[in-house]
Amino acid sequence: MPENALSFSLADFFFNDNPDVLTPPSDYLSWIGHPEIQTAMRFFGQEFLAAPRPDTEVLSHLDGGRRRVINMTSYNYLGLSSHPEVIQAAKEALDRYGLGASGAPLLSGTFDLHVKFARQLADFKQKEDCLLYSSGLGGNLGAIQGLLRKGDVFILDEKCHKSLIDGGTLSGAKMLFFQHNDPASLEAMLQKSKGKRALVAFEGVYSMDGDLVRLPEILEVCKQHKAATYIDEAHSTLMFGPNGRGVAEHFGLEHEIGMSFGTLSKSFGGVGGFVCSNAGIINYLKGYSSPWNFSCAPSPPVVAGLMKALEVATRDSSLRDAMWANVKYLSKGL
Repeated sequence: MPENALSFSLADFFFNDNPDVLTPPSDYLSWIGHPEIQTAMRFFGQEFLAAPRPDTEVLSHLDGGRRRVINMTSYNYLGLSSHPEVIQAAKEALDRYGLGASGAPLLSGTFDLHVKFARQLADFKQKEDCLLYSSGLGGNLGAIQGLLRKGDVFILDEKCHKSLIDGGTLSGAKMLFFQHNDPASLEAMLQKSKGKRALVAFEGVYSMDGDLVRLPEILEVCKQHKAATYIDEAHSTLMFGPNGRGVAEHFGLEHEIGMSFGTLSKSFGGVGGFVCSNAGIINYLKGYSSPWNFSCAPSPPVVAGLMKALEVATRDSSLRDAMWANVKYLSKGL
């Protein structure tokens, strides 16, 4: 291992040439144990000792002590994770339903709360139906894996989330990546895929850079080629649009989107994921989306809290307005 350990990253150790599958590469062990890397890693995985509020407490890996910090890393965008109404709703559901669903959705895991919340989300997203997942990653992965097959083409923005890429890999479909937010590059990919069933995926807000999808132009290209569309609104649901429905609403193009994905761990302040689309394809996914079919259903108390979070967030625009005021204040200050 060269002395400059900081010139390496995890990408350099992806392929493991150790004959024992359960033993990591020796170079990786040398690298991860290097003093410079150990020092850098202390900033990751620090333990929260309180709710992920803007001002919270962590157990610092730097000195092992408790430390009050300004929290700039959590994606509790609207503060709903610790909203008193949300917490109370979860507490009441905990007393009634217990901690977990204790079953897969098709067997004993579907509660009245799941049905009600899925209906609320479908109405909120202005789609016919909705499927709830226990995690956001599972929702993206499961929807793509359930929709596509060998012989199909999955075309996605090069900066799409890893969960979409993993879903494409599991589906067996051919994956093509178009240059970030580039309609001309997408056009070229679709030209290559003529005669194939194609699904085009993109994000509303790209998580790494924070830029918005060029939705009008992207959808126009998809429409010309009759390609189905999938938008990942993980970072934009409850944040964009007059009613908080996301970037698709922001552009007034909600009804042009075939399937809309959202996570419940960001603006909603909980955990889970969902996809909304036409009733027929949602029903189809129930049979073929493995992360939905073979996972325990979402925890009922969490779902109760999420239902209240949706209610609070859409009651008026005050939480969203406060968030954008903070964004402007920070941007101006920087």
